[in-house]
Amino acid sequence: MVDNDLEQRPQTELLTGVWKNRSEMFAKRKTELAQLKIDELISSIFSNGAFYHYVFDLFDLDLVYVSPQVEQLHDLDLETITFQDILDQIHPEDMDFVARAEATAIRIFQQKIGIEKVTSYKISYCFRFRVKDGSYRLFNHQAIVLSTDARGAIGKALNVHTDISHLTAENNYRLSLIGMNGEPSYLDLEVDGSLEDATPSRPVFSEREMSVIRLVARGLTSAEIGKELALSEFTIKNHRKRILKKARCQNMSQLLATCITEGLI
Repeated sequence: MVDNDLEQRPQTELLTGVWKNRSEMFAKRKTELAQLKIDELISSIFSNGAFYHYVFDLFDLDLVYVSPQVEQLHDLDLETITFQDILDQIHPEDMDFVARAEATAIRIFQQKIGIEKVTSYKISYCFRFRVKDGSYRLFNHQAIVLSTDARGAIGKALNVHTDISHLTAENNYRLSLIGMNGEPSYLDLEVDGSLEDATPSRPVFSEREMSVIRLVARGLTSAEIGKELALSEFTIKNHRKRILKKARCQNMSQLLATCITEGLI
């Protein structure tokens, strides 16, 4: 159903204000984007559902690239789309959370992890987006910083938005900083929480179990996963049972929903 009572524009200045108030984090001019293999980065981003991605510059919020799939999900024209147009699709009631999640991520990088490691993390949280038919669905937002200037200040970033409404409609309103390149992850963080609570998360699943979960997320059967990992179908089925028991989930759909909203994948 279309939420007729939510026609008001979201207060996107809450988010842009966060960036303005922490201007020391961001480049003072446009940064050059090296020949990055965006396709490889996209493949490292979890997506179990329809998604699109875009690259934008934090200096002036100018869109560098937007994937064509944006037109399939939002009532937006690829030829004329702006970053503000994308922000305007956020559910008005979720805008405050988005701004606070971004502010919390910045604070953790500044005071805990170190801004020099910002390109080694994926920032992940969920919020509701307005889609093409005018209704709102839950999306997973993942962001990776692509470039920094000579001072290490943030330049361009890659954002990926995935429709996860087929998995869950419940948002835990939490933030995760997912480590790449061997960096530890900080998962399921409370926004505005104490920095003392922002500690590296212990692995919930083994590397083998995470491999199984990622392949399940891609829609592979136990037999197909077995071939992919050079294991028997029986072994994969046992892995799946142990994974569900560990996560206290009834089925794989519930597991994937939990993994997404808590930042495990």
